[in-house]
Amino acid sequence: MATDGKKPMSYVRLGNSGLKVSRIILGCMSYGSPDWQGWVLPEEESIKHIKAAYDAGINTFDTANVYSNGLSELILGKAIKQHNLPRDEIVVMTKLYGTVARGDLKTPFVTGDPDTQGYVNQYGLSRKHIFESVKHSLQRLQLDYIDVFQCHRFDKNTPIAETMQALHDVVQAGYVRYIGMSSCYAWQFHAMQNYAVNNKLTPFISMQNHYSMVYREEEREMFPTLKLFGVGSIPWSPLARGLLTRPLSAQTKRSESDWLIKGYGKNAGTEEIVNRVENLANKKGISMAKVALAWVLSKDGVSAPIVGTTSLENMRDLIGAVDIKLTDEEIKYLEEPYLPQALSGHT
Repeated sequence: MATDGKKPMSYVRLGNSGLKVSRIILGCMSYGSPDWQGWVLPEEESIKHIKAAYDAGINTFDTANVYSNGLSELILGKAIKQHNLPRDEIVVMTKLYGTVARGDLKTPFVTGDPDTQGYVNQYGLSRKHIFESVKHSLQRLQLDYIDVFQCHRFDKNTPIAETMQALHDVVQAGYVRYIGMSSCYAWQFHAMQNYAVNNKLTPFISMQNHYSMVYREEEREMFPTLKLFGVGSIPWSPLARGLLTRPLSAQTKRSESDWLIKGYGKNAGTEEIVNRVENLANKKGISMAKVALAWVLSKDGVSAPIVGTTSLENMRDLIGAVDIKLTDEEIKYLEEPYLPQALSGHT
C-alpha cells in the first residue's frame, strides 16, 4: 500500500470480530452510471477514485447489489483486478435485500410489488434470494468470496430463522466470511442476533445504520443494543448526504435531487447545526467535512463511517478527519441544537 509522504490510515477491529477495517470506509454508491442517478460517476472516474482511496490507506469498500443496478459491484470488481489490489488485505462489503432492476438504468429502484413486474423471489431475505444474491454479487465482483455480506433492510415477510440459517450457510459454504445488518429497528436486530447466538449460528459483526450530526435517533436504542452484542457501527450518510460539508446556501447536483437531503431540512435544529459546523470549521481552519466526520469518529460504538465522494480533492480532505480530535466543549457546541425527529432510513 502506498503511504509515502502520508500519515498511514489507522485500522480498527469491526466490533468484537478479528476483522480490521480502515477507520474510514469508501462507500461505492457514487460509482456506477449517471443514468441511474445524476450525481453518480461513470466507470473510468469511479475506478480512479477507488484506486486513490486505496493509495491513501483505505482498505475497505462498501457497495450493494442494487447500486446502479449492479454496475457498482462490477466497477469495484474491475478496479480490484485492474490495479491488482491485494485480496488478502482489502475488505469488500456488499448488501442484499432489494430487487436489482434489469435493463433501464433510469429506473433507480423497483417500486411497488416486484411480483407483478417479473421479479418473483428476487427481493427480501429468503433462503433462495440470499443464495442467488451472493452468487450474482460474486460474479459481478469477480471474487471468490465476500468479506462482509450485509442485509440491506429487515424482511418482515421471511421468518428470522430462515434468514439467519441461510446467512450461516453461505458463510459455511465459503462464499462469505462475515455477515452484517443495515438499517432496521433495534428490536428487529436484537431478535435476529439473539436467534443466531442461541442457535450457534454465525452472528452479525456490523450494523450499517443511518447516523450523523443531524440524525442521531440511533443513540436511543440501536447503539446500546450494538454495545450489548459487541457489534460495530459503520454509519451510512455520516455527512448527511453532503449537507454538513458546505454552507446552507451552496447547492450541488445531488442536493437538488436527493430526497433524503430535503428531509433533513424539515428538522428544526438542522439549520443551526450546519451553521455551527461552518463556524467551528472556520475557527479551526479546516473543512466542514472534517469537522462533521471527526464528530462521528468521536462517538463510542462507531467502528468506521462510510463515506462516498465524487471529488478526489474532497476524498483526500476527508481522510484527514482521522487526525482531527474535537474537544468535549466543541462536541457539546455542535450537538446542542439537535432536536428529536421521526425515524428515517428504515423500511
